[in-house]
Amino acid sequence: MANDISVRRLDLGYFVRPALETGGPEPRVEPVLAYLVRHDRGLVLFDTGIGAADPGTEAHYRPRRRALPDALAAAGVALADVSLVVNCHLHFDHCGGNPLLGGRPILVQDVELATARGGGYTFDELLDFPGATYEELAGEAEIWPGVHIIPTPGHTDGHQSLVVRQPDGTVILAGQAHDFASEFASDHLARRAALDGVTQPLPPYRPWLDRLTDFDPRRVLFAHDCAVWEPSDG
Repeated sequence: MANDISVRRLDLGYFVRPALETGGPEPRVEPVLAYLVRHDRGLVLFDTGIGAADPGTEAHYRPRRRALPDALAAAGVALADVSLVVNCHLHFDHCGGNPLLGGRPILVQDVELATARGGGYTFDELLDFPGATYEELAGEAEIWPGVHIIPTPGHTDGHQSLVVRQPDGTVILAGQAHDFASEFASDHLARRAALDGVTQPLPPYRPWLDRLTDFDPRRVLFAHDCAVWEPSDG
């Protein structure tokens, strides 16, 4: 494991999710967060922000973007310093800065890329742009020592999360595996109740949570929630 591995959150703007998508009577403003992982071998960028969209999508979500170069500059780095890109999935609010990083490997699950190229999923100019260099994965991968990609399907079939083993504990960059830290906490407790043998009925939990728990996470960070999940014994 790298001795000085670290994670920094990047604010890349926000969008307004309309009430018809929130399950409630009001719209909700959600952040768009990316993460910069510093490692002995270089810099990994997990997600790249909100991409250009058509007028209908702009009107639907009313996004406000923070330019990726500005967010990176605030972290003391430039686009040229990024070694690898990992997208949790390829919706336009997660891969929007990818065209600025042509030539850099973009690590995605093969099913995610195939779905995105099938149409009606994202915007073509954010997907197959000049210099787009995809490395397709079919499951788990340790991309650098202490940095693992774990499939976490649900929001999309090819969704993936990034596990980063830091000296002070493991951080999981969960992307949109759960929309909110509270949802992750609910799933975590549902799993605990099931393992404790609590009588059914119990709520189901995502099966890949067993694999994430193997890493004994001390923090879980999300793409659309500034809150951080931490274990109750932490």
